[in-house]
Amino acid sequence: MNIAVKIGKSVFPNPVTVASGTFGHSEELYSLKEVRCLGAIVPKTVTLKAQEGNPPRRICETPAGMINAIGIENPGIDVFIAKKLPGLKKTGVPVIVSISAHSENDFALMAQKLNAAGKIAAIELNLSCPNLKKKVLVAQDAAATASVVRRIKRISKYPVIAKLSPNVTDIAAIALAAEASGADAVSMVNTFAAMSIDVKRRCSRIGNFTGGLSGPAIRPIAVRMVCETAAKIKIPIIGMGGITNANDALEFLIAGASMVAVGTYNFINPKAPLEVLIGIMAYMKENRMTDIRELIGSIKR
Repeated sequence: MNIAVKIGKSVFPNPVTVASGTFGHSEELYSLKEVRCLGAIVPKTVTLKAQEGNPPRRICETPAGMINAIGIENPGIDVFIAKKLPGLKKTGVPVIVSISAHSENDFALMAQKLNAAGKIAAIELNLSCPNLKKKVLVAQDAAATASVVRRIKRISKYPVIAKLSPNVTDIAAIALAAEASGADAVSMVNTFAAMSIDVKRRCSRIGNFTGGLSGPAIRPIAVRMVCETAAKIKIPIIGMGGITNANDALEFLIAGASMVAVGTYNFINPKAPLEVLIGIMAYMKENRMTDIRELIGSIKR
């Protein structure tokens, strides 16, 4: 059974990974056999300089989901490369490094540092960062998305993945702009802008006032967005948004995603990614599929 997936020049042994921000860096985690079964590891997004993140409270539960406003707390790209990346490489699992910045120059500088670090599988551009001139997210602007992707693709030694925001009118249009500018894949979807109010105190439950909604509540919308986008672009899609089990992941694959990422559910069941992988293989065996490509985009219209 061939379940390998190719993005650019990189080959991933299977289609299951984890969403950025939901996977730790402890040495104990690296040694787990479940981790070594993953198709890829995507650690938390890193920025050029260290960031403290947003004030607490950073997370609150919602019906069938979770709102978070962590704020990309991280030690900065140099510390990540020196102290975090070596352990991730030891797993033997392909590593996709997620980066975010407030300017194209910062994105480019981080890409150059990753070029020098070597032995990663791809760079994921987290484009949900402020576009300072237009006061919108890069991923909400097709031209801005195209510009960043084009700049990084020009210098990166590794495949470039554009992580897209669902907080747009037409996410397929943004994906098309990323593809036209050379992106090797798109990752979708990021969290939905949301808030939750404590009615007793009459204030937001999140210290940052608003945050991003993830979890099962967003899955049907995410699947629809993947399906619509897959019909318009030719590059691979890494689908995510509320995956809790193999059937959830199969929805994304049948809709047109080439890989899937488990995010919020990692906090509930750390073995979920492995269970998803086992379930995908069982489904393929049951349906007499010998290649993952028979499953990807197989939705009947």
